Amino acid sequence: MRQIVLDTETTGLEPSEGHNIIEIGCVEMFNRRLTGRTYHQYIKPDHAIDAEAMQVHGITNEFLEDKPKFDTIITEFVEFIRGAELIIHNAAFDIGFIDTEFERNNFAERVEHFCPVTDSLLLARKKHPGQKNNLDALCKRYGINNSHRELHGALLDSEILADVYLALTGGQTNLSLATGVDGADDGAIKRILGAGDLPIVTVPEDEQKLHDDFLKLLDKKSGGECVWLSKGETIDM
Repeated sequence: MRQIVLDTETTGLEPSEGHNIIEIGCVEMFNRRLTGRTYHQYIKPDHAIDAEAMQVHGITNEFLEDKPKFDTIITEFVEFIRGAELIIHNAAFDIGFIDTEFERNNFAERVEHFCPVTDSLLLARKKHPGQKNNLDALCKRYGINNSHRELHGALLDSEILADVYLALTGGQTNLSLATGVDGADDGAIKRILGAGDLPIVTVPEDEQKLHDDFLKLLDKKSGGECVWLSKGETIDM
């Protein structure tokens, strides 16, 4: 499964007021593993950058003066993301800007025509209701180092969001027992030769009950998404 973690920076908050995308950053994953492929582009806008936006990302009008306009990067941008699932934090904001830029530049398609979209902010709110779920808060919650993020940047934020998304949706990002460089393996169970008789450890009944009670609590707190319960198994609440 091919996924693209995507972020944008803009001149302001509202595309309906003429604001533009000024930076796009994308990071590619395949089967939940980073491939090393990225897409990164600064873009010269038609609208001046708001002072409040400049304080967030640090990009100036002067820096963008010699950068390409959006219409010249549409083809390569769309080719990079086409067919992939997009992972975006607060997706409505970024997709709204991208589709507006498509419309302004007479590009007939919209993002939904060629990419499914997953909003990692909605996933985080579901998993951590009532808590802060911005990128900085999620980095702190999952122990992801973002000390180098002094200002917002589309590519940097995409790289950080990729780590956050993998932690948010599955914990360990790459559990592979493959010995080949390409990670290929037939997935077959392999016999361990010379291991001898392995001991069978049983759990006392009182400890099993404590374990089951704890799983009930985890399942309730996670909205029925406790990964330690077998598929289809439930514990009476």
